[in-house]
Amino acid sequence: MPSMIQIHAFSPEHASGVVEVILPIQQQEFEIPITLEGQPDLKDIPGFYQKGRGNFWVALDAGKVVGTIALLDIGNEQVALRKMFVAASHRGREHGTAARLLEGAVAWARAQGVRQIFLGTTAKFLAAHRFYEKNGFRQIAQETLPAAFPVMVVDTRFYALDCA
Repeated sequence: MPSMIQIHAFSPEHASGVVEVILPIQQQEFEIPITLEGQPDLKDIPGFYQKGRGNFWVALDAGKVVGTIALLDIGNEQVALRKMFVAASHRGREHGTAARLLEGAVAWARAQGVRQIFLGTTAKFLAAHRFYEKNGFRQIAQETLPAAFPVMVVDTRFYALDCA
């Protein structure tokens, strides 16, 4: 039975669900010592992401947040892909949650006239590397990132997707 996952732009009623998906993945699965206080963007998603060519989306299953993705406008018709997380219960090809989130974000970026999407991830996220590569992203050297790209401390692998 396929799950009825819906992708929606973030609105304030999703705030606690976003945190409930992201923090356990960061802290428990990937053992990154990060708190909500260390992520001010999550406390002001509209102010941080939903401006310019950026946006933030949630994947909902029966109204419950099960995935997130964001595009941060970094200027020069470029965006940074951030906060791509899917709850363990909704991962895998049978759910298609990550693919639907990414497809929606890329379609949005193209419609907004974005030329390139960049992202950073950690060496540990092997499934993420395969996922991004399968979806047309190419690995790039950190030195080739735009100056405005916000490199996170944990990021050691970087990817780019040409939209135009």
